[in-house]
Amino acid sequence: MDLYRDALNILKETSRTFYIPIIRLPLGLQEAVASAYLCFRAIDEIEDHPELDNPTKAKLLRGISLTLQEAGVDGFDVDAFVGLNTHEHLLPEVSMRIREWTLLASGTIAPRIWDTTAAMADRMAFWAERNWTIDTESDLDRYTFSVAGAVGLLLSDLWAWYDGTQTNRTQAIGFGRGLQVVNMLRNHTDDLTRGVDFFPEGWSAEHMQKYAYRNLAMADTYTNALPAGPALDFCQIPLTLAYGTLNALANGKDKLSRSDVLALIEQVMDLK
Repeated sequence: MDLYRDALNILKETSRTFYIPIIRLPLGLQEAVASAYLCFRAIDEIEDHPELDNPTKAKLLRGISLTLQEAGVDGFDVDAFVGLNTHEHLLPEVSMRIREWTLLASGTIAPRIWDTTAAMADRMAFWAERNWTIDTESDLDRYTFSVAGAVGLLLSDLWAWYDGTQTNRTQAIGFGRGLQVVNMLRNHTDDLTRGVDFFPEGWSAEHMQKYAYRNLAMADTYTNALPAGPALDFCQIPLTLAYGTLNALANGKDKLSRSDVLALIEQVMDLK
């Protein structure tokens, strides 16, 4: 239990969007979603690290992927992910402790989380090696599936594992993609400063907004079809924040303020 309390503290430090919906989940499902989020955040911090070059990122990410594919009946030994130690002075705590995050979920679902994390890390390595070059909308589709659409699919698996909730998995991909593209719009200036541009060639912010709304429409359909229960409670919050962020960007803000976030979350909770 000490590990999980520690995990919640790290979660609170790393995500204002997902901390609240995760801690509102029932126990069992809560640990599984927290495990997935922290594993994904661990590799995301490597992918986006401003001081690591792309070959190093690719090497670390592929090392994580291969380690996750070595899982045994007892998970991972204490020497797992040893390659990260050579960059301990640069990597954040959430990345260095990825082995611990893999241990949070029940053994009946944990391997599914490891599988998704392994696949995502390998895909991130591919994109790091090509410096995240997004020339066409197809490239954008591929990248957003790699790092977010696959998350939507995992969430569908977690809902089904926990209480049998069934979902439309094509819409689940749209759910993940929609949230990711909103982040791309919000972080566009910062991404450009590190030499990365996720906008396809010739695309403006307006094009990306249309792409985001198209995928968020699928996210709406996905969420609205969920029965009352933990899956619906979880999905409504990040979806509401995504729309709120798009509105904030349209009004000239860089992002939602903390008070904006809390107000939107309170609005969702009051509707229940």
